[in-house]
Amino acid sequence: MVRPTSRPTRHLGTDDVVDWIRRVGLGRCIAQVAERIEFDFLRWPDFDKSARVACHSSDGVIELMPIADAERFAFKYVNGHPVNTRAGLPTVMAFGVLADVATGVPRLISELTLVTAIRTAAMSAVAARALARPGSRTMALIGNGAQSEFQALAMRDTLDIRALRLFDVDPAATAKLAANLAGQGLAITVCRSTAEALRGADIVTTVTADKQRATIVTPQMLEPGMHLNAVGGDCPGKTELHPQVLQRSRVFVEYEPQTRIEGDLQQMPADFPVTELWRVLAGSATGRRSADEVTVFDSVGFALEDFSALTVLHEAAQRLGLGREIDLVATPTDPKNLFGLLHREPAAHMIATQALTSATA
Repeated sequence: MVRPTSRPTRHLGTDDVVDWIRRVGLGRCIAQVAERIEFDFLRWPDFDKSARVACHSSDGVIELMPIADAERFAFKYVNGHPVNTRAGLPTVMAFGVLADVATGVPRLISELTLVTAIRTAAMSAVAARALARPGSRTMALIGNGAQSEFQALAMRDTLDIRALRLFDVDPAATAKLAANLAGQGLAITVCRSTAEALRGADIVTTVTADKQRATIVTPQMLEPGMHLNAVGGDCPGKTELHPQVLQRSRVFVEYEPQTRIEGDLQQMPADFPVTELWRVLAGSATGRRSADEVTVFDSVGFALEDFSALTVLHEAAQRLGLGREIDLVATPTDPKNLFGLLHREPAAHMIATQALTSATA
């Protein structure tokens, strides 16, 4: 048998991802990830799926999110620490790996903090396109932190949202969001409460950060025909919706076994009915049944979305020449002689020796 040739791993850092976004355009990046998510959701049975592995602490959570099809394996490392902003650190930080299933060789390692914001916005857009009322033009955005701009622009471009109603318990976050969205074709109204923001909204996106059982949206705030993207409730002990909001709505999820542990669904009985979104996209389940029905997408973020985003990034890196090749894993000339690497001159030492020899010749 011919041994497969091992190639170096391509690394994309933050600057490379920013370069991708600037060269392609943020709107097109979100659209490409959304298109790939839909493509991958439509082949849902092809994937080896599991709920993510999480290590919880009093201040946050660190998670690993694995998934694979017959050709590629992917995982994301991601944290969620709302207290981080007090130390000047992001609440969410992430990186991901894409590897060959046949050999286990990692082909891509990439920053995913920016990309997580893009893929989360893309997922929200995919869900809203499938579940929201046609003609929805106004969105309430509750929680105006690091991911809010991406959510707003994804909805503008995908559903033609034209008006935003904003609320955050931190007025500085709302001011930041309004400033960043100035000139983006969105009519912005700053509201004094969640209830005020939800009045007249067709779509409601909640993307709050605190790790607590919060009640951001109550049943009294619901209006006929609303669609809610509940994004912020994404780990055990962290919720955004009052249980009666779920009871009065049709609820859709990504991967049911994970959402029952982590989403707003964790508040409900084990037999509370939900529908996995891939079934709606595939036409095997009904989405919205009437103009007055209230729908909820209880989004916790699922590994398949990161698989899709990493696939888009890998293709972009090859097409645009992004990133650089790195020596991530040991690949001895003789794969049965790993110990032999200890006797090989390190490349950096050899280069320095050659340079010194040339200088003294």
